[in-house]
Amino acid sequence: MSHDKVLSMTEAIRRFVSDGMTVALEGFTHLIPYSAAHEIIRQQKRDLTLCRMTPDIISDQLIAAGCVSKLVASFFASGSAGSLYEIRRRVESLVPEALEVEEYSHYGMVSRYHAGASGMPFAPLRSYSGSDMPDLNPLLKVVDNPYGEGTVYVVPALNPDVTIIHAQRADRSGNTQMWGVLGAQQEAAYAATRTIVVVEEIVDGAVVRADPNRTIVPAHVVDAVVLSRRGAHPSYVQGGYDRDGEFYREWTAISHEPERLRQWLQDWVYDLKDSDDYAEKLGPEKWAALAVSDRPSGVVNYGSSR
Repeated sequence: MSHDKVLSMTEAIRRFVSDGMTVALEGFTHLIPYSAAHEIIRQQKRDLTLCRMTPDIISDQLIAAGCVSKLVASFFASGSAGSLYEIRRRVESLVPEALEVEEYSHYGMVSRYHAGASGMPFAPLRSYSGSDMPDLNPLLKVVDNPYGEGTVYVVPALNPDVTIIHAQRADRSGNTQMWGVLGAQQEAAYAATRTIVVVEEIVDGAVVRADPNRTIVPAHVVDAVVLSRRGAHPSYVQGGYDRDGEFYREWTAISHEPERLRQWLQDWVYDLKDSDDYAEKLGPEKWAALAVSDRPSGVVNYGSSR
């Protein structure tokens, strides 16, 4: 029997995100859940631990809005387009206050989610050997190889209170399908206590069953499905709209000036109701510039004996 998990963004964030929680917002350059982050800002959630591979603009915005007290992340950059000055102010100058940072490599973050999803206390990896990361993060430990000579680094499991991801589509039960560049969405969803899936389209279950291998996050992991068309901007949705490189380049100047950053949050988050308002404010010319041409995938034969 299907279970309808569709909620508004307002209700999903109100119900599943509380002050002091550890929240993962995943999506690796692609399918970044910006509209969910903006609702977290509107609801003025506080003292969150934000977990994210590549803490790009979405992290700068949440931190500037006062939502985040600790950042667990890897590779600090604005989508390789410039600096994240809100993060830099808090880490380099402790202005307006210090931000606690726990840094890993990309693979370290993936391994932490994987351990959390597997119910394991830690995950082994070799990528920290010879680096200065262990000097920066005391949670990176060395253990003896139980099967032979030598040692190996381990990272602790990561189990967010809630994981939020963006996807192309899901059915009302939460079977979530994604294609294009994927990050650690699946691992982060399985590792979390709760999972919110934000989608461009809610489809009938028959659509999901017609191509089951695209179901990256299945219904039994999902607690809420939120419809938010164009809600991943300025990142992109494969087959939907392109990455807004112009905005990524502009963010360096926006974030460089605290007053300008606060005004941006006022104009583009607090003064808007939801992602529909945001998309309308961006305007038809912007969306026309981000439009993509159709390139459908081939048909797959799931032949059956019945």
